[in-house]
This record gives sequence, structure tokens and C-alpha cells, in this order.
Amino acid sequence: MQNVDYYEILQVSRDATGAEIKKAYRKLALKYHPDKNPGDKEAEERFKLINEAYGVLSDEEKRSLYDRYGKEGLERQGAGFHAESMDDIMDIFNSMFGGAFGGFGGGEQRRGSGLKYSLDLEVEMDLSFQEAVFGTEKEIELRYKAPCPTCDGSGAKETATCEYCGGQGQIVMRQGFMTFAQECPQCHGSGRIVKERCGECQGRGYTEKEETIHLTIPAGVDSGNRLRIPGKGNEDRRGRRGDLYVLFFVEEDEHFVREGNNLYIEVPVFFTQCILGEEISIPSLEGELPLTLKAATRDREQFIFRGKGVPDVHSGRRGDLIAQIKMILPKKLDETQKELLEKLQESFGLESHPHKSTFENAFDKIKKWIKGK
Repeated sequence: MQNVDYYEILQVSRDATGAEIKKAYRKLALKYHPDKNPGDKEAEERFKLINEAYGVLSDEEKRSLYDRYGKEGLERQGAGFHAESMDDIMDIFNSMFGGAFGGFGGGEQRRGSGLKYSLDLEVEMDLSFQEAVFGTEKEIELRYKAPCPTCDGSGAKETATCEYCGGQGQIVMRQGFMTFAQECPQCHGSGRIVKERCGECQGRGYTEKEETIHLTIPAGVDSGNRLRIPGKGNEDRRGRRGDLYVLFFVEEDEHFVREGNNLYIEVPVFFTQCILGEEISIPSLEGELPLTLKAATRDREQFIFRGKGVPDVHSGRRGDLIAQIKMILPKKLDETQKELLEKLQESFGLESHPHKSTFENAFDKIKKWIKGK
């Protein structure tokens, strides 16, 4: 791909926020990760492009250069995708594949000995905002892998010694005085490669089984959280199963904005309510809450309700609800309203023209500057 568009790769708009870019990256990186697409060269190339795109768009300086000059401009400035961009990417993968809380999280995916697939299985689940903050019960129709009974999971009717590792199942690398051994990428540690594919499974090495899984999802889950269900993953030759991981994506709400365990809500208030003060009601996760607007409430002023946010999925302790005022001004005035407002303004005297006292000295100073030219 020559003329790649990083925004198209991550499937986000050009005005997407950093959080939206990170969310899109998480979802696509999981979908095209090599461990989930073994032997799929197209998915591998897609995964590289996804990482390249995120490495640029997640960095404000690089993103600004890219928006103005494109990929060529980045390369001219020497600000392309470099290794240091992997720090943030690895943080994301640690959060997706690393440990978390209670039945959530998990370690690296485990591959069954000599099998062509990982024992651990991951599925994605969309949750509504309500389901995430209050918790819910779900059922999923699961398809998991089990070794092909004909080839016992090898995928081969006939095998041969792996030439890449000489049948050792691992390759050895030397760097200075240190030696490292790792699993052979060609035979995945078995020391053998497929000479003729199994006719039953077409070389895949597995068949698929179906099962209905019931999930209890606790209150407070958020996008990117993973729920671990032991023993519900793929099956090995001995009938033992790996773990199932459910990755959540939570829909946004039209009124509440979630940030961690805190909730934000914008409260539209007419300008007279802000000036005079008033007792109003606002929505919360527990129903209506009273909000007292004191006289002379400011636009964008915040009122914090402790412990009225989302419960923490670790401890159950709840975050805060933050109500932010949005002052609404009248769009049109009739003659009577205009006359009343003019009289009100006059009644405040000098107080109704704060710019005059603020800029009085500035006007005198500028006049002296002009005369002194």
C-alpha cells in the first residue's frame, strides 16, 4: 500500500480525539493480531499498518505534521513511526493481555503442545452504558477448537523434519556473549512440518465445537476490560481446556460522559437562573438529585456529588458525579424583553459596564503612545 491514509486504517475521522484513536487501535489490533491469525500474511501486514498508524496519530506532534504534509512530510522531518512509539503500544497490549482484577485479566496466550492454535480463546462483547455501570447477565454462543480426531491436531497426514530448526523445535540466537533460544516460528516447537495435509480438517489441525456460556458481568466494567472464565477456552489432546477471555466495548451515553469511575453531566441553565439562583433536579445513576444554584452561578461552574459515580470493578467504591453548568442565553428578544433588560442594566450603574473601568488606564496609555510617535 503506497498512499495509505492513517485515519482510514484506524477507521476514525480526521477530528477524532486521542481516546477515540486509542479505542479504535485496541479493537483493530486485537482483530488482526498474528496470534489470532496464524499464517495469515494479509492480517500480519494489516497489523503492521495499524501499529504504524497508531504510532503517528497517538503523538500530537507527528499527527500535526501528518495532517499538514502527509506521510512524505513526516519522512522529510524524520518523524515517522519509530521504535519509541512502541512504548505506548505495549502499554495498551499489557492492559489487554495483562493481569487485572478478580476474574478479569490473564497472562500470555498459551499454545497447546504441538497444536496449531492457542488454548486460550478471546471473544469481544458490546455492552450498553446501562449494562456496564449496573452489571448484567449475558449468554454467548461460543465456538471453540478441539484437536482433529483424524490427525490428532497436527493438521498433517504425513510430516517431515523441520529444516528451519533441524528438528530441534527451537532456534538459537547469539548477541555478544549471550545466547537466546526461542520456539521455532516454522514448526511452532514440534520439530516437524506438514508434508501432506490432513483431509479431514484440511490442515487446520482442529474441529470446532459449540457451547452456550452464561456470564455474570459485574457493575463498573469499561471498554478494554477483559473477563476471564477458566476452563472455557480451546481444548487440547487430553480434553483439557484453556481459558476464555471476554473483551468489552461499552457504548457511550447521550447524557453522561464517563472518565474512569467518574461521571460528567452537562446541565443547561437559563441565564436568569444563574443570576438569581434556583433549586433544580438533575439525573444520576440513583434517580433525581437536587442541585442548588446559588445566586451568580458562573457558566461552566462544576458541582461535585461524592460517591454518585460508577462503582469501581475492583473494590465497589464509587466515583463522583460532576455536574457542569452550561449557561443558556435567549436567542431572540421582543421589544418588551429588550426594554426590561435595558432598564435592568441601567439600574446597576457603572457595575453594568465593567470594561470601562478595566480599560480606562489602557486608553490613556495608548493616547500617550500615539502622541509620542
